Order: sequence, then structure tokens, then C-alpha cells
Amino acid sequence: MLNSDSPIWRPYTQMKTAAPPLNVIKGEGIWLELDDGRRIMDCISSWWVTIHGHAHPAIAETLYRQAQQLEQVIFAGFTHEPAEQLARKLLTHVPASLTRVFFSDNGSTAVEVALKMACQYWHNGGEPRSRFISFEGGYHGETIGAMSVGKSSPWWQAFQSLLFETDMVPFPATFDGDEQVEAKESETLDKIEFLLKQGHHAGIVIEPLIQGAAGMRMCRPQFLQALAQLARQFGVLLIYDEVMTGFGRTGSLFACLKSATAPDILCLSKGLSGGCLPLSVTLATDAIYEAFYSNDATKALYHGHTYTGNPLACATGLTSLELLEQHPQGFQDMETHHRRYLVQYLQGHPKLEHLRTCGTIAAMEVKTDGTDGYFNAIAPILKAKFLDAGFLIRPLGNTIYLMPPYCITTDELESIYRVIRQILDNL
Repeated sequence: MLNSDSPIWRPYTQMKTAAPPLNVIKGEGIWLELDDGRRIMDCISSWWVTIHGHAHPAIAETLYRQAQQLEQVIFAGFTHEPAEQLARKLLTHVPASLTRVFFSDNGSTAVEVALKMACQYWHNGGEPRSRFISFEGGYHGETIGAMSVGKSSPWWQAFQSLLFETDMVPFPATFDGDEQVEAKESETLDKIEFLLKQGHHAGIVIEPLIQGAAGMRMCRPQFLQALAQLARQFGVLLIYDEVMTGFGRTGSLFACLKSATAPDILCLSKGLSGGCLPLSVTLATDAIYEAFYSNDATKALYHGHTYTGNPLACATGLTSLELLEQHPQGFQDMETHHRRYLVQYLQGHPKLEHLRTCGTIAAMEVKTDGTDGYFNAIAPILKAKFLDAGFLIRPLGNTIYLMPPYCITTDELESIYRVIRQILDNL
């Protein structure tokens, strides 16, 4: 058993009141094995990263082979085949206008790079711009810039004085049967157009199709298409944070493909390495790259990380992408199964509302007497009940969501819906 006096300070945890952490000794596919012999079904891909399941043999073999050849090298002035191959393969799957790949090591830094790219793009062109439009409820990471464009998140009150000003607009969240969706979209687009007419913005930052940490809030492809049109009309950079939505989560390989839109900058991480190692990229257009390409050294993008382009992470990323190419049905077919089990087990349940699904993600709100949101008191109660039943489901406040690995079978997926129904019936 883990020592209760562990020196580890855990993420998103009030250490004084938290229950002792569970000791995981092994992962395999959708399962986590604990040191007490229990097996837990990982219904959320361990913070949305293990898209192929735990300990995938192809990824493990790639990691083993690469570790014997090259584990790390400085990425300034050097390169290596895993990074070159991964970058080229990624570019075959994104909109053709995205042509340049900047490596970093996690989602927060991918977004931070995007913000710096956007600001310096305008600076290098002799028209400094530093203000961004972002969306209420958006979450883009934990670095200062990423927090600034997601400042409506509930966790960062202590850091408000550090954050730069942004223009926040409502996110037109929708759900099955939403009769107000077009009105919400129109209201948001009108506000964005008003802001764009007032001044010179560097860019618009959005989680396309799904806001993750805000409670799996979903918008329509039509909204993104209208947003992209506004960005083009006013000459503002459009930045997609696909850290969570990338690599099949929306039912297409990327949300930009599902929505038939092309951002100027695209941020990817989480599933990029198949959940094996920290890795992220920020993709940009040639027009952005050209603004930095100069004989003037001061126009370079002075940003980097020690483990930028790490060979181990890039090698596993390449294998992960190959697995997605070979087995697309894992993420393409899951929405059909989600919808079937939502109807069969949960639709019309008196304790639920706002049922919705997009690709491999399904979500719903539990009706409570408390305020909706991350700090709703129902979350730890539900989480404990799910764990007792053998399922890792980590509600975001009163939002229950599912985001399983793509290797899950239909029978296993159905078992999740059955246990949700049983727990809600006895709540």
C-alpha cells in the first residue's frame, strides 16, 4: 500500500480533505489494476490521453526500440527521424493550409506557443496586436498566457493580477433537443463582430466543438464555420485548441476536419503520443511562418523547452498516429454506440438533463439543488460510487461524461451506461 505520509502534492486536490490515492500497479487496455487486486475500468482515458488503451504493445515496442537508439538530443541545431516523420505524417491529416510544426511538451505550452506566435506575427509585420477574443468556460492550460484566455475557469482567482486582459464572449453550448441553439450562436457571433469592429485583435482562441474542462460543453460545426468566416473577414488569426479534441475524439481525426474549417494555428497534445509520453505541437500556416523567416535574428520565435521534439515521445507519437490510420473505426463508430445506450438507459431519466454526444464523448448533467459547475457537491459522491462499482468516471461537478479508450468493446461500453443508470436510480 502507498504510504499515507507520501510527500507528493497532487494536482487539483485539496490535500487536507482528499481520500488516500489508489495505487495502480498495472494498466492493460481499458483496465487499471490496483495493488489490492481490484480492476477499474478507465472510462475517461486517464485524463483523456490513453486513446488506444493502456500498455498498447505496439507503442511499448516502439518505445523500447527508440530508447536503444536515441533517447534525447537538443532540438536547436539538431533533428532526428522520429520528429521529421511525425511532423510530415501529421501534416497529411490536417487542413492543407497548415504547413509548419513547432514541438513542445504539453497542452499548456502548445497554447502558450500559439499566443506568442500570434502576437509576434503582428509585431514582426509592424502592426503590434496583443488582445485576444476567447470564450467563457474555456480552458487552455495552466501557464500564464493559457490561463489568461481561459480566465473564466473557476480555479484561478489567486492569479487574476497576473493575467492579461482578453475579451470574453459566451460559448453557444448546445445539447440534444436544444431549440435555442441558433439564437445563442447568433448572439455570440454578433458580440464577436462588434469586438472586431472596435479594435485590432491578434486572434480568436477556441476549443472547437467541445469545451472539455468546462463540462464537455458542445457547439455545432455551423458555429465554427461562421466564426471562421468572421475571422477571415476581419483578418484576425483563428487559433484552435485541439489539445483534447484531437486524434479522433470528435469522431473525425480532428475537430477542424469535422467542422470543415481551417484555423491559422492548431494546438495538439494529450492523445498525440497515445498517452505514453508528454508531447505537443503547435501547427501554423506558411503566412505565419514567413513573418518570422528573416535575416533579422530578432524576428525569430525565441521559445523552446528542454524536451522539445524528444525522440522517445515523437516515436510513440508516430506509432499512435499509424494505429489511428489502421483502425479508424475505433473513433469513427463510437458515437453511434453512445447514442444507442443514451437512449436505452438514460434518456428521459428524471435526474438527468442536457444529454449530448460528439464522437467518442458523451455527457449529461445531473439535476441537483446546487449550482451547476465544477464545485457542485455531487461530484465526489458520484466519483466514489462509480469507483466502488469498478469504474473510473470523474464527474466535472454535476456533469457526468464518458471518454473511453478506442479499444473498448460495445459490451464494455454498455456496462458503463448500466452502472450509471443503477447509481442514478439509487441516488
